[in-house]
Amino acid sequence: MEHSDRRRWPLFIEFLLIFFLLPSALLVIPFKIPKIPILLAATIICGRLLWRDPLFDKSRFHLPQPLKPFLKRVVIKAVVVAILLIMGLLVVAPEKIFNFPNTKTGLWLLVMILYPFLSALPQELIYRAFFFHRYQSIFPGEGQMALASVTAFAFMHIIFGNAIAPLLTIPGGYLFSRTYARTGSLPAAAIEHAAYGDIVFTVGLGVYFYNG
Repeated sequence: MEHSDRRRWPLFIEFLLIFFLLPSALLVIPFKIPKIPILLAATIICGRLLWRDPLFDKSRFHLPQPLKPFLKRVVIKAVVVAILLIMGLLVVAPEKIFNFPNTKTGLWLLVMILYPFLSALPQELIYRAFFFHRYQSIFPGEGQMALASVTAFAFMHIIFGNAIAPLLTIPGGYLFSRTYARTGSLPAAAIEHAAYGDIVFTVGLGVYFYNG
């Protein structure tokens, strides 16, 4: 037991440093650092560690099978998410609905195309594939792992400097964690993340997840 604890403590400290101290530092530093390059650099590091780890199941990089029923479920859930978000905005901020595609159509189209590859996939590689594999010894059990992943994922969004981004990513993080755990597929979680993310930007909530 003591030997096991000695191996877990360094991982737990690493977990706190990477997923809580680093976002906090990015929030409070007095100058702006581009976030996408940091995300991509972290993705490359985490991806390389996973690929070189013989204990990591490389089949997790494959698309979920069967693919068609999975995509059907994502479309259905995406429609529900879009309806709920629009209904919420109608109540609290009707002026924001579809404001992004209506006022900055070119930038909106660019986000729709690039977000899945430059944001959704990298985040899922870090917060699902890497996270679930790296920290399985300190968060045993699917429930503990999902809770830790969702908490870290939501906390990361404090870098946008508002309370809406972390709060909105709690249910999203739960759904992505559940999808990854159920399918064992990184692309599955990334596809679902990309769908919901593009919806968020389209309906008018992207302002909380983008600061230039």
